[in-house]
Amino acid sequence: MTVPTEGRSTEERSRGPLAGLLVADFSRVLAGPYATMLLADLGAEVVKVEGPGGDDTRTWAPPLRDGVSTYYLGINRNKRSVVLDLSVDDDLAAARELARRADVLVENLRPGGLARFGLGYDEVAATNPGVVYASISGFGSGPEGRSLPGYDLIVQAVSGLMSLTGDADGSPYRAGVAVIDVVTGLHAAVGVLSALHARAGTGRGQHVEVDLLSSALSGLVNQTSAVVAGGVVPFRMGNSHPSLFPYEPLPCADGDLVVAAGNDGQFRRLVGVLGVPELADDPRFARNEGRVANRRELRALLVERLRTRAKDEWFADITAAGVPCGPINTVDQGVALAQRLGLDPVVAVGGVPSVRHPIRLSATPAGYWLPPPGLDEHGAEVRRWLAAPED
Repeated sequence: MTVPTEGRSTEERSRGPLAGLLVADFSRVLAGPYATMLLADLGAEVVKVEGPGGDDTRTWAPPLRDGVSTYYLGINRNKRSVVLDLSVDDDLAAARELARRADVLVENLRPGGLARFGLGYDEVAATNPGVVYASISGFGSGPEGRSLPGYDLIVQAVSGLMSLTGDADGSPYRAGVAVIDVVTGLHAAVGVLSALHARAGTGRGQHVEVDLLSSALSGLVNQTSAVVAGGVVPFRMGNSHPSLFPYEPLPCADGDLVVAAGNDGQFRRLVGVLGVPELADDPRFARNEGRVANRRELRALLVERLRTRAKDEWFADITAAGVPCGPINTVDQGVALAQRLGLDPVVAVGGVPSVRHPIRLSATPAGYWLPPPGLDEHGAEVRRWLAAPED
């Protein structure tokens, strides 16, 4: 489909694997905007539709960069913003025309929220049968869940994630990032790409539905599997792992070092470096099951050795032995580590620093051509394009 292209070179437009796709983004906050940014980085043209007040995250501050919320900046690059008040006839007509032209529509209003404006899946598909229409909700579109508002924190609580996070004898904690929103955004992007692949064979789009609670339960992986397949209810263990040991921070002479011996071979190499190779042949510790069952005794023996040297010294030696380990960094130190490893984690988009797209494609790489837009920054351009006949 013809899409607005001001701001991109011909080379940039044709290089991304999703070049030529138009995404009508009616989402806000995190899960939807994160999904659409991933698609935009891969070449899709994303038109971000905002109400007169703008995306909520525009006001989620501090921190700020040049007066703009860094929360908003982190998930809205490579998009064009147009303000459309769906209670105004002309704006509603423009929104419907955008939906009619779109390859993909993403929305995260409460289920049925867009249908009252004639922008639900059935209405859009009636004039645009090829549309891939992605709906993101908190608790699904069923009669019980559709009326429940969904925020990441709420779903961290009700899914059980918070019951697993924190000290064993302390209070439940939320994760330090809106991890459920991020996982849901990833699921939405996978669903959209799957439906686009199916459309290539059938010519027809479909309705893609993802919700925060289902994404949370899927993202809890081994912990939800323990419940549904093993009948075991997991509980908070602080930094300990329910099925592996050692797989946690361990104290050295000057602080903690995270050690992750994920199999028997890694454990044997670890205790060799620590100078207690006999532990690998101890019947209590030779196999992972025994190490988990006897973690208290084994932890004391490992800590006794680790406390004899600084964490950076152990980090160098344990890593050299092929055993995963690492210091507990601050976020800025994590970014610096990625830089040292040659991962180039930061890209500048129109002078705005941003975190690089995480997927590397050898032939059709992600691109960065538009900084996060100001509110209605591209409104006139998008309106002109919608008012003009299609090519």
